[in-house]
Amino acid sequence: MICAACRMDLGRPERIGRRDTCPQCAGDLRTCRQCRHYDPRSRDGCREPQAERVLDPTRANFCDYFSAPEAPAPVTSAGGAPDARAELDRLFKR
Repeated sequence: MICAACRMDLGRPERIGRRDTCPQCAGDLRTCRQCRHYDPRSRDGCREPQAERVLDPTRANFCDYFSAPEAPAPVTSAGGAPDARAELDRLFKR
């Protein structure tokens, strides 16, 4: 799992609680941005149709559908958009 705030590799934690934070930046870990269902292009930012709407995807929440992603989140540029080169390298496993 990669911290969405500072990009630190956190390994594969067994369970992520609502109060868990990143040891490097102290950012919340149980957030929409850390979930495998998170998709900012989807309605309400989530691909899980039964999940309740969360107003701030960067803050800890109580979503019952939270699940750590299988693969690391894409590297983002300063503007927050995915870095195209890094995404292609990951896709083609360079």
